[in-house]
Amino acid sequence: MLLRALLLGVLRFRHALSCGCLTGVLLLSGPLLAHQAEAPPPVTSPGEPPGTQPPAPAVAIPELPPAPEHPPEEPLSEVIVETTEPRYVAPTRRDRIGRIWAPVLIDGKGPYRLVLDTGATRSAVTARTAEKLGSAPVESHTMLVRGFTGSALVPSIHAERLEVGELLIGPMNMPVLLDVFGGAEGVLGIEGLRDVRILADFSHDQLIIARSHGQRAPRGFSVVPLRVEHGGLLVADILVGHVRTKAVIDTGAQGTVGNLMLKNALMRRAPSDAQHTDIQGVTLDIQSGDIIPAPAITFGELTVRNVRVVFGDMYLFEHWSMTDEPALILGMDLLASFGVLIIDYNRHELQIRLRGAS
Repeated sequence: MLLRALLLGVLRFRHALSCGCLTGVLLLSGPLLAHQAEAPPPVTSPGEPPGTQPPAPAVAIPELPPAPEHPPEEPLSEVIVETTEPRYVAPTRRDRIGRIWAPVLIDGKGPYRLVLDTGATRSAVTARTAEKLGSAPVESHTMLVRGFTGSALVPSIHAERLEVGELLIGPMNMPVLLDVFGGAEGVLGIEGLRDVRILADFSHDQLIIARSHGQRAPRGFSVVPLRVEHGGLLVADILVGHVRTKAVIDTGAQGTVGNLMLKNALMRRAPSDAQHTDIQGVTLDIQSGDIIPAPAITFGELTVRNVRVVFGDMYLFEHWSMTDEPALILGMDLLASFGVLIIDYNRHELQIRLRGAS
């Protein structure tokens, strides 16, 4: 009788019980699913074979709506990458003349050894280098090249890019010259280098070209102010003896050369022990001069002595309009005598540390 009365009660409120049970299953299904992986394994009594426990009650899993075919994209957040400034040139070395060789990739080939030339307005390659590149010089596309002793029309090749470490230069047309660079395969001119800082460590034969941030000279360096003339030439005001002189910083020049105005200001006539010499430029023109020991040369706080200068009426002085005042081209015979030389195009400074200075 009791069981029959209970059954009648269940049948009377069957709709309410069904809704309550379904709600409970829906609320519990999430936690149960979330912890399903963490549920402990079934425990088996000693002597009882595994799998004899009563099966777990079935749980109804609600169906999830289908995922959209094209989920909405999340907005990208800003990512800031902080790194040190890259060095644009790997360690290199000087040639037998003392000039600096830089490893340069031309259209992905190389690297080729190009002379870093702060006196050259454009880069150039030798005929042999053009042959290695597989680029035949185009005779119909000639370029006017101005060298130390003259000018000439020469064929050219086209290069899409020059890579000096991470620094990219180009596209450009490059004149093709004869092999007059002392074993180097061309010249790296100043195009593309106008906002950089060049550090030449002559004690360790290392060249580093990095972008200039206008940093001051390190401690122990002397500073010589520079100005830029004639499309990129670096010019300093110096003293040769007591004569104020305009000096061009030319890392591509083998020796130091003075014009006739400087020679006349220093002496009335050449000394009897002056040595006559011929200078041949990249255009193969030859001009003559006299090798004469110069008085002390003063750069700001520094004084350099025992410098032998070639004095002559060179073509390049006329091209640079430096025939009416004392002028000097500082070559690698003098510049390489320093320990470390920094050329900062942004600050317009020549920063010098002597050999042996800490």
